[in-house]
Parts: sequence; C-alpha cells; structure tokens
Amino acid sequence: MSHVPTPDFAALVSRFAIAGNFVSAARHGSGHINDTYKVDCTHSGRPVSYILQRINHTIFKDPAALMDNVQRVTAHLRAKLQAAGVSDLNRHALTVIPTREGGPVLRKDGQWWRMYHFVGRARTFDKVETEAQVFEAARAFARFQGLLADLPAPRLHDTIPNFHNAVMRLATLRDAVKRDPHGRAAGAQPEIEFVERRAAMCARLLDRHQRGELPERITHNDTKLNNVMLDEQTNAAVCVIDLDTVMPGLALYDFGDMVRTATAAALEDERDLAKVFSRPEMFAALARGYLLEAKFLNAAEREELVFSGRLITLVIGIRFLTDHLLGDVYFKIHRPNHNLDRCRTQFNMVASLEAQADAMEQIVRACLT
Repeated sequence: MSHVPTPDFAALVSRFAIAGNFVSAARHGSGHINDTYKVDCTHSGRPVSYILQRINHTIFKDPAALMDNVQRVTAHLRAKLQAAGVSDLNRHALTVIPTREGGPVLRKDGQWWRMYHFVGRARTFDKVETEAQVFEAARAFARFQGLLADLPAPRLHDTIPNFHNAVMRLATLRDAVKRDPHGRAAGAQPEIEFVERRAAMCARLLDRHQRGELPERITHNDTKLNNVMLDEQTNAAVCVIDLDTVMPGLALYDFGDMVRTATAAALEDERDLAKVFSRPEMFAALARGYLLEAKFLNAAEREELVFSGRLITLVIGIRFLTDHLLGDVYFKIHRPNHNLDRCRTQFNMVASLEAQADAMEQIVRACLT
C-alpha cells in the first residue's frame, strides 16, 4: 500500500479514544500486508505509546468483519486472562483502542485504521535463533487456541475463505497447469509431478473433519515466530499478535505451519536445496511447547500432528507453484523464477519431513506420555 500518501498522524490519532497528546509516529515492524506505525504520546508528563495500523483492504476485503473478529477475540482473551489472575492485561493480550464514536475501526478517506496499546518490554524475531524461542512460541499459540475454545457464538467471520483448503489449492494448481497462460508448465514438470504423487494427501484432514473426527476450532492461521512477542529480559512468550487471520479452522493448520516455519534450516527462497531440511531439534522443542498447553486436543488431532507439517508445507509449495504458472500475480518476486524457487524449497522441506516422519512420531508420543 505504499502508493498511499503519508497520513496526517495527529489528525488520525485524535479520532481514537487515547489518553495523551500526540508527539510523533514512525513505521514499525516487518509486516508486509498492513502499514504499521508506532505512535508516541505524552500523558500527564509521561510517555505512552500505541500501535496504529492501516488495514490492507485489498487482501482483507471486509475490514469491518475482520475487526468484529478481533474485538470479540481480544475481549474474550482479556476476560479469560483476568479470571486466571494475570496482571498487566495490556501486555498479554492485544487491546483495541476504540474510536471517539466507540467503534473498533476508523474509516477515513477510503482507508481503514485501527489502534492497539503498544506492548512494551517485548520484541519479535523474524528468524528462529534458538530452541527456547520455538518452545515459547509453540506454547503461546497452543494457549491462544485453548483460551478461545469457549468463545461464545456466533461463529467468527472467515477473513480469507478457504485459506488452508488443500483440496481447493490442488484444484487451482491443476487449472493453472491446464491453462498454462505463460508457457511455464514445461519448466516446472518435476514440481507438478511431485504434487500429483502426493495428491491424496490434500483431502486427508478435510475428510476427517467431514466425518466429525477433527473439530472446527478458532485458529490463528499465521503461526510464524514473529507473531509472538517475547519478553526482552526473560524471553518468555508475552503476547500473540497479528490477529487478522484468526478465524474458524483446524488446530492442525496452526501446528503444521509452525512445523513448516520453525523447523526450516534455510530461508523460504533458498536456491541451494542441500541447505533445505527440517531440523529435528526444533521439531522436538515445538512439540514439547505445543503439547504442554494443548490439552484440548482430541485423539484424532494428536494422531495427525506430524502429518499436518507435511500437508501445510505441501500446500504452501502448491501456492507458490500456482502463482509461478499464473505469472506471479499474488506473491511479490524479486528475481526471475522466484516463486518457482520458493516452491522447490517447500517441496524439499516436504521430502525432509517425510524422511523424518517416524522419528517425529516418536517425539510426539514421548510428549504425550
């Protein structure tokens, strides 16, 4: 959204029910979807900070529904944490600052804006550095799922419908291969064949859900390490952030995406595939942290934990491959065949996860005993 002119921050901030007087605003964080700013104010002679975000309504086409989700989820989290005796709630759950009119989001000049309390004395990490970080992030996401398990009806809005629907993603790929609008299918034949050999994987979790074995839960759907804030002193998980994709889903989607991102030894677009593999020590930390908190899982969910990592990694690779065939219309590229490189990285991760599947099942069983 870089084409949007620099906003009048003082005027924007004045539309929200904040305590304090505006001092300054500057870009914050490493997100690529929304525009995020840290806003510094003074209140009774003391500094106070907030997060101001412009919601990308090209990606999230119904910001009002999105913010209805966020408001309900954050209010429920705060109530559960307060009942559990957690102090300093503004640090442990995102807090939506309402507009002066009382709504959760401001619409101004065709743009959608929201504010949160700034979570102080904590930071995020874009790259996994230690097993302790993985353990803490996994605990945080499992706790997040558990706290939301009893969110009252109605059902949350689907902010991005079919986000992790593997059957739909496979059908979209097959259509792209058939149409081949840019003549790229021939150069991606090994990758296309890789998917087709694993096509049966795509329906496995959805079939079990349809049979009532895997329940629908409220899930985060973007479980990267940098969506958990860690305390600057203790490195303990403080707060789960980036709630835009919080919606109904399968708990396994969140665990699977943690496997994909937290255990990877290489960057998502690494061209030297010898460097691309899943790190068993990171999987062990992930399983320990997640299962320490995820007491709500049923037997079928526990059975599919290891498989979920392979599935979500395959699905993300399918999405990269599809975008390559369609001319790079969704994911930004920075070099020729960038999405094909990303696809190959994901598929190498799938192969690595397949090779380690038995060992990973043993790790999960040990965590459950």
